Amino acid sequence: MDERYDQLPANPANYVPLSPLTFLSRAAQVHPDRTAIIHGRIERTWSGVSHRARRLASALCAHGVGRGDTVAIIAPNIPELYEAHFGVPMAGAVLNAINTRLDAKTINVILRHGRAKVLLTDTEYAETVRQALVGLDPKPLVIDICDPEGPWGTGEGEVLGETDYEAFLEQGAPDGLDERPANEWQAIALNYTSGTTGVPKGVVYHHRGAYLNAMGNIVVWAMPHHPVYLWTLPMFHCNGWCFPWTIAALAGTNICLRQITAEAIYKAIATHKVTHLCGAPIIMQMITNATDRERQSFDHKVAMMTAAAPPPSAVLAAMADQGIAVTHVYGLTECYGPGVVCDWQGAWDELPAEAQAQRQARQGVAYPVMERLMVGDPETLEPVPQDGDTMGEVFMRGNILMKGYLGNQAATDAAFAGGWFHTGDLGVWHADGYIELKDRSKDIIISGGENISSIEVEAALYQHPAVALAAVVAKKDEKWGETPWAFVELKPEASATESELIEHCRANLAHYKCPKHIVLGPLPKTSTGKTQKYLLREQANAPNAG
Repeated sequence: MDERYDQLPANPANYVPLSPLTFLSRAAQVHPDRTAIIHGRIERTWSGVSHRARRLASALCAHGVGRGDTVAIIAPNIPELYEAHFGVPMAGAVLNAINTRLDAKTINVILRHGRAKVLLTDTEYAETVRQALVGLDPKPLVIDICDPEGPWGTGEGEVLGETDYEAFLEQGAPDGLDERPANEWQAIALNYTSGTTGVPKGVVYHHRGAYLNAMGNIVVWAMPHHPVYLWTLPMFHCNGWCFPWTIAALAGTNICLRQITAEAIYKAIATHKVTHLCGAPIIMQMITNATDRERQSFDHKVAMMTAAAPPPSAVLAAMADQGIAVTHVYGLTECYGPGVVCDWQGAWDELPAEAQAQRQARQGVAYPVMERLMVGDPETLEPVPQDGDTMGEVFMRGNILMKGYLGNQAATDAAFAGGWFHTGDLGVWHADGYIELKDRSKDIIISGGENISSIEVEAALYQHPAVALAAVVAKKDEKWGETPWAFVELKPEASATESELIEHCRANLAHYKCPKHIVLGPLPKTSTGKTQKYLLREQANAPNAG
């Protein structure tokens, strides 16, 4: 062994902690006048975005925010949320972008668990946030985002905070602040996932993973310099799959959409020459099912990345007819969004359309920045045969996996047991190395790209005094991918109607989590009394159901 190699330690010249914050400083330096963000009448350059992010960092520090503090934000896809992806970690703090569709009770739990020191909140959500703040002690500093392209601009936005975002920026130093992480393992973001219990778990991202997955997006999508990216994917969802940092790395242009509609998508594509967009299958449904009035013609190629349910062949064909090429990816909150891609093979071009769709529907192979991906035995962790038939659990290993679950070491240890990340998803491994999901072992329902815990919905049903047993399963849905269906067994001599139970759910859950149908009657059980959910799935997805 030649020990000379070990006598060359790292030093500040050749080891700098990886951080996606470097992407913004480079974009501002190299392309200062290139358009970075367009939001209605608002247009900002990369130098402008960099300046505002640094002012945000400085203002946060002036209010006592420092390393390890949590800054939460509730906002749609608007410039302020984009700036927070840089300004918050520039202060050494951790960004917690909260799902705008959540109910006040869940937001309260997240703010409490994350110990948010500051909350940036768009005025559209003032009433929900007001309820969410009840009982918090101490309460975070609340700062209103008064978006001129939103309700505030029409005089309908409600002020809730102690100051507003623009006034808060003015409290920062003129040159701002741009603190870099002491090491790349430092936390950059906190995202909550309900998992299977309905109790939110805080997934902690580090600077290294954010940097690498932002670069991974560029590689798997073969993204060119200066893409025009349309924000149809919520930035609160896995930090927009790391694309806020990806677009900065390429000095592209972010097109913000406050409300996602077919008309707004077509208008943005035609007006701004959008080249890339991401989203759940529901976004493809919006595009393909748009009316003639909503459509606008465009003559350039557009690339779309989608996750969740595999795209049906008819939808892929319809997207291609619109000039939009679809890339299918797979991932979880714990791996920064997508970490697996259905990497297209040139030989597939010669296959019939249906066969191409079958290939494209597979989840695929690991991102280049993901070290290992396998389908294995959940108990032994031994790989299953790559025969496309033997079922196993999907396991991951690599630098784009979370640090762990905040304040939950037991769940972290279980997730990383045996040196692999346990996804909980079941699938098969094909001979060419591509994985294909077959089922979800944790009964998660993916509706419109959002995870819904069946157990959380069941818990809400159990709160009704007439409910004895409840089971919730996923029903395939052309628009949403999946929707929750509930089966309820009532207590003896108790009564409740389907509509009454649905209204009960709507009063206790975010509306998108509520079942669209509830079937009343005895639930099928095993000899030990366990509900046979597989039979309920078959019933919900039968051709004549609903």
